[in-house]
Amino acid sequence: MSKQPQFPDEQSSEGAFTRQGDAFREWVTTDGSSKHPAARGRYHLYVSWACPWAHRTIIVRKLKRLEDVIGMTVVDPIRDDRGWAFRDGPGHSTDPVNGFQFLSAAYQASDPAYRGRVTVPVLWDRETCRIVSNSDDDIMRMFNMAFNRFTDSAVDLYPVNLRQEIDHLNDDIYEQVNDGVYRAGFATTQPAYEQAVRRLFGALDELELRLHSQRYLFGINPVETDWRLFVTLI
Repeated sequence: MSKQPQFPDEQSSEGAFTRQGDAFREWVTTDGSSKHPAARGRYHLYVSWACPWAHRTIIVRKLKRLEDVIGMTVVDPIRDDRGWAFRDGPGHSTDPVNGFQFLSAAYQASDPAYRGRVTVPVLWDRETCRIVSNSDDDIMRMFNMAFNRFTDSAVDLYPVNLRQEIDHLNDDIYEQVNDGVYRAGFATTQPAYEQAVRRLFGALDELELRLHSQRYLFGINPVETDWRLFVTLI
């Protein structure tokens, strides 16, 4: 097995996929400690139905009943060499906030020197006209905690008493499952592929045992870890 990498800048010399880091990781806060204070209507979410990382943020936005607090626009699921595009079509549309034709314009507006891969989700600040975050993990946490005064939802996907355990299991699931499916799918050599597949199915076996006697990963209520796993499984 040997093939050309889909993302050459994220491929090791051994043929393993090594995902780029998230470039934008600022935070929306409730206490004024950042330049992005929580506010109704100030933030906008750019997503794709084709991306499981984006689905995490869509789910939390829905569970927290933030549809009237944080706007959302869906890009065309079909990409070409120009990346994610805003086009009218079934389930996706043009950009009503900035009039961008491509999501790459949001990245360039936020950092003209940015040369990495353009990814979803993106949380956009309509007041500063720049990206707050392109980290799905961080956006999930912000939606869960930073906008509580704007919603009547009592859902808490990151309860204080479980945070250390959640963080630990999140890391394991990310390395072996969430990113593991990409490491298997994007491997360009047989050894890299086999290593990723073994780790992936070993982790799935462990999760199967954990869920054998309980509905969710931490008991009777779902937390963010369940949704992080769910979007990869489906």
